[in-house]
Amino acid sequence: MADGLASAGASLDGPRTGRGLLLFGLVGVLLILVGFFFGLPALIVLGVLVLTPVMILLGERDPRIAYGLAGFGVILLAFGSYWGLARAPNEVYMGDVQRIMYVHVPTAWNAMIPLTFAFVCALFFLFGNDWKWDNRLEAAMEVGVMLSVLLCMQGSIWAKPTWGVWWDWDPRLTTTAVLVFAFGAIIALRAFVDDPVKRAVWSAVAAIVAFVDVPIVYFSVRWWNSLHQVQSTPETVSKGFLLPLRTNAFGIWFLTCGLTGLRSHLAALRLQSELAPPLPEGPKTSVVVAAALAGGAR
Repeated sequence: MADGLASAGASLDGPRTGRGLLLFGLVGVLLILVGFFFGLPALIVLGVLVLTPVMILLGERDPRIAYGLAGFGVILLAFGSYWGLARAPNEVYMGDVQRIMYVHVPTAWNAMIPLTFAFVCALFFLFGNDWKWDNRLEAAMEVGVMLSVLLCMQGSIWAKPTWGVWWDWDPRLTTTAVLVFAFGAIIALRAFVDDPVKRAVWSAVAAIVAFVDVPIVYFSVRWWNSLHQVQSTPETVSKGFLLPLRTNAFGIWFLTCGLTGLRSHLAALRLQSELAPPLPEGPKTSVVVAAALAGGAR
């Protein structure tokens, strides 16, 4: 199996793949533009889901693209946060406390994206035997867990002045905590397993199981009585709040795609070193190793 996995070469590096990514990217952009123009949030979400793997794969192939995506995301996030903190109107009941919404809600939206991408990567790895999908799985899980931890922290900050407590075992909070620990445990598992094949297979299977909690997190406020409000829509949000909310949502999205692509690129470099054949034993090798050890000792 290791030979089959290692021989799964640059199937996504050719010009045909580049044209495919461009086509998918254009479709995603078109869906987002049509969704904004006609006020159809479902098309915007679909466009984001189509564009996300395109941007991640482009960032993985060229780190400069990943840095560009992340940098553009930081710019959007800075503008949206400034507008939300300084220019957006006060909320009637919560006042300035509500302004954390401009980072909390976009974080919640975007946390689900890399974890969903991780689920897709796990399936592609198990059925396609291509190391690239294991690299993307690792990257997506790490970024998804990071966003989920930030989500819990932001929620606690918001909960204290509104609910009176930092934490409550509310269905939404509890399922989100389970999500963090489930995917966090898979990341820890990868750190303790040295065999690349076992690490990849075990983590792919575990990621598929852990993903079951993602739709539960989303629908928890609808299925059970919850302190947490039901998901907002453009129709239920004041127009004065939409600009910073959407700007930060796209900012975190670009940042997420850039970080995931860059992390996948780094995972590929590490895997390449792990799968590289050992240096042949010989007089020259022994001299080089001895000299390196002597230099380290000094």
